[in-house]
Amino acid sequence: MKPWLTVWAPRAQRVEVELVEGGQRLLMQRRTEGTFGLEAARVTGPYLLRLDGGNPIPDPRAEDVASVHGPCFLVDHARFRWTDQAHRPAPLEGAVFYELHVGTFTAEGTFAAAEQRLPELKALGVTHLELMPVATFSGQRGWGYDGAALYAPHRAYGGVEGLKHLVDAAHAQGLSVVLDVVYNHLGPIGNYLGQFGPYFHPEMLTPWGGAVVNLDGEGSAQVRRFFLDNAFHWLTHYHFDGLRLDAVHALVDRSKPHLLAQLSGELAAAGSTALLIAESDLNDPIVVRPRAQGGYGMDAAWSDDLHHALHAALTGESYGYYADFQPRPLALIARALEQGYVYQGQHSGYRRRPHGQPLGEVPLHRLLGYAQTHDQVGNDALGRRLAHIAGLPRAQAALALVMMSPFTPMLFMGEEWGASAPFLFFTDHQDAAVGRATTEGRRRELAAKGFAAEQVPDPQDPATFARSRLDWAERDRPPHAQALQFTRALIALRRRLPELTGGQVGRATVDEQRQTLRYERGNLIVLVNLGASGPVSVSLPSADRRLLLATGASITSSGSVELAEGAVAILGI
Repeated sequence: MKPWLTVWAPRAQRVEVELVEGGQRLLMQRRTEGTFGLEAARVTGPYLLRLDGGNPIPDPRAEDVASVHGPCFLVDHARFRWTDQAHRPAPLEGAVFYELHVGTFTAEGTFAAAEQRLPELKALGVTHLELMPVATFSGQRGWGYDGAALYAPHRAYGGVEGLKHLVDAAHAQGLSVVLDVVYNHLGPIGNYLGQFGPYFHPEMLTPWGGAVVNLDGEGSAQVRRFFLDNAFHWLTHYHFDGLRLDAVHALVDRSKPHLLAQLSGELAAAGSTALLIAESDLNDPIVVRPRAQGGYGMDAAWSDDLHHALHAALTGESYGYYADFQPRPLALIARALEQGYVYQGQHSGYRRRPHGQPLGEVPLHRLLGYAQTHDQVGNDALGRRLAHIAGLPRAQAALALVMMSPFTPMLFMGEEWGASAPFLFFTDHQDAAVGRATTEGRRRELAAKGFAAEQVPDPQDPATFARSRLDWAERDRPPHAQALQFTRALIALRRRLPELTGGQVGRATVDEQRQTLRYERGNLIVLVNLGASGPVSVSLPSADRRLLLATGASITSSGSVELAEGAVAILGI
């Protein structure tokens, strides 16, 4: 256990630790730079803090809390017996990521229940689990992006011990684990940071409500330290192999170095091999460019362009950002497969300005590619997966393109078998006004996309959460069993062929009239029929091609490939 309990409260004259059991108050000693400290051994049970005699509030660095409002508990991390000393994280090159939400991944919605599914993920061919945020948020259920106690694992999932056990068990399976962390905003309930110091820019608001985190103003050095220490906290005490940093485009940081560059630099100086993966809407290679070249030094970044082009092609949808990928999405799929970013400085109608820059020399495996994510499924009014909107065959064709691409591929939980369960937006805000505002705001947002209010499930309704749980039993039933077998074969093929894991860039051509796409990498040819006008026949340049993997496709006696609607054919020498 750390010897000192410390808190940064530069505006306070007096800070006390209040022991919940008995009400005793312990005066913290004023230290340097507005920090106060107390010997941790004196904190003998659950506690809260009082600033200048005010109401008791939770410790912002508490590593275990009963709720976002406290009380707080000290954690002795040395008590857990790790068994992963021989674990070596899998490299990014050749990786296959699997994004999951702990609360809906299983019926129980706990770390322990997720642990029971690890052998199946290993057998699928996954190398990295990416956990959606697990820091404590208001209520029992939620996506996790409204966390308030950023150092404390959510107790409804299994808390401190449950999370460590899950990571340790994953390492025993040879799986690496990445944690999604949110540093661009905090949740609307239980956010007490502003009472301690200048953690926020009061004049700037985030897209999710609340003030923007103060990373470059007065007092920002300690604010940055809070988030940098949080990153080290998860990597050190929970043995995570990396972090996925949420929505870094929403970080307002005009200082040098940028927070991301500071984080990557400090990890490198500490000898850490942890992966840093940024979710970035910038289409800017500065995110993954090395620090020595003026970049932020992230190892990889989520890239939505391939997803958006695939989604636009398979669903025909054109609301919001999908408008930028119509009316010829196949051509934009081809550009994404060849160049990474679709938007590299062209005018974006959705943004009403030029958007993006070319990747340049950045290898494409440093972008994560995907056909589905929690965001893109959950931002649909009905939480529909790609298979729900476009049909399972077309969803499999999209996944095949992702898996055969030079990107580092990522699956969203249940995608491997075409899960029937939606992934809806759900919350459990323990404040009636916030809950009501969330429901109304969700319906207003989706009204702009053409959905009537009565169509939009209430995020606060427990049934919305319950509907989003995966049904693992359906994996053994048609057509899900066949889809699972196809996904396993895709991953196995990717691993077997060196041109797929070596980052070699391919060439894509499209036939707009027949809605077919041909993608070649090395000796591999991928053909997909995304049209809706029946089967098509595609000729091959030579007769020495064999069918490696396919759905709804066959080689004819004349040597051409017959593709049904939504079919995919992967051919090699």
